[in-house]
Amino acid sequence: MREELVRVGFLETRTATEVDAQLKGLAGTALVVVNSVCGCAAGTARPAVVLALREAPVRPDKLLTVFAGNDVEATARAREYFPGYSPSSPQMGLLKDGELVLMLERRDIEGREAPEIAADLSAAFERWCGAKWWKAAE
Repeated sequence: MREELVRVGFLETRTATEVDAQLKGLAGTALVVVNSVCGCAAGTARPAVVLALREAPVRPDKLLTVFAGNDVEATARAREYFPGYSPSSPQMGLLKDGELVLMLERRDIEGREAPEIAADLSAAFERWCGAKWWKAAE
């Protein structure tokens, strides 16, 4: 369950210090996945993340994961970067320059197919992670 995300380039953070080292003062983008042992994490959340990363033309600068229920301190710290959202497992947050720009909670994952979730992630990657042509002109 842990390796599924690590194999596609996620850094597994297991302590609050490791989470802060990656996210405090973030310049750029980071996808943070709160992984878990639940069925919707295995059946749709992790496969959706893998699919989105494989198919999206752009991707976040950093890919981080914490494991709910196992790495309690790291999970609690990661969730501090998701202001206004209650703890959820699984959970995916996309941050840009330290600001949360997308949150997918369990309710956004459970009962949906992996390709649907991957499409949401891919659209967010394109919106928030890609260099926009109009940015270059500014």
